[in-house]
Amino acid sequence: MAFQDHMGRALQEAEAAAKRGEVPVGAVVVAPDGRIVAADGNRTRELSDPTAHAEILALRAACAAAGSERLPGHALYVTLEPCAMCAAAIAAARIARLVYGAEDPKSGGVAHGARVFTHSQTHHVPEVIDGIGAGDAADLLKTFFARRRASGE
Repeated sequence: MAFQDHMGRALQEAEAAAKRGEVPVGAVVVAPDGRIVAADGNRTRELSDPTAHAEILALRAACAAAGSERLPGHALYVTLEPCAMCAAAIAAARIARLVYGAEDPKSGGVAHGARVFTHSQTHHVPEVIDGIGAGDAADLLKTFFARRRASGE
């Protein structure tokens, strides 16, 4: 699978999430032929669902479109390092490549925290590329949380 950058679309999904009052994280699932097959942003508040992270929603939509619980050969682009829950879902879906932007030292589950892909119980480990669009993704998050603090949320 050749590398192709789809982080711009993930950043658009993150911006849309911020406009909805959600933490600005966006995710895009890309088929082996380079087509975007699913994209979404966080919707935990909107759906009253703590699992409605951008990655989970995009994986669900891509799996539904494929008619399978697995997405071999697919790539997932996400603006923020996935948490442990999302990393486990990425492994379960057999995503071939994970590309993420900003690191998440507080809640990340790939390079920080649980480091899900390093556990021997993990059935599948994707290729991981980090830091793509990291500055833009981090800026979105910083701006979002600064506004929330300023408004007293």
